[in-house]
Amino acid sequence: MAEQPTCGQGLAAHSDLPAKLAELTAAVAAVLEIHTTALDLEDENARSEQHVYLRLVAKHRRTAADLRSTAEEMASQRELPMAKHDPRVMSSRAVVDELEKLVAVEEGLLDLLRERLGQHRTLLAELHRAA
Repeated sequence: MAEQPTCGQGLAAHSDLPAKLAELTAAVAAVLEIHTTALDLEDENARSEQHVYLRLVAKHRRTAADLRSTAEEMASQRELPMAKHDPRVMSSRAVVDELEKLVAVEEGLLDLLRERLGQHRTLLAELHRAA
């Protein structure tokens, strides 16, 4: 029988999600920022758009930094010692409910990413043709 991983090992194994979300969030910030370079700042609406975009760039960068920090902390917990757990709580309806919610959110995220990926691939192909 395989030995059950510790919670620390589980944290480390799951650190890839916040790390990848950090990369995604930083990439969105970069796209928003480069978009602002196309704005004609003699236009009042363009100045308003630039203000909004740059504010969102800063928020995305802070979020990416927080996600990277979270991923690093999770990854560093591999050696966290095994702790005693109440098996009744670990198999309770509340735990099952929360795991079901997590799976539903993951499925929704996967659907969203597939949709966005299709849109971005189409846009990228159009930009390559125009270049």
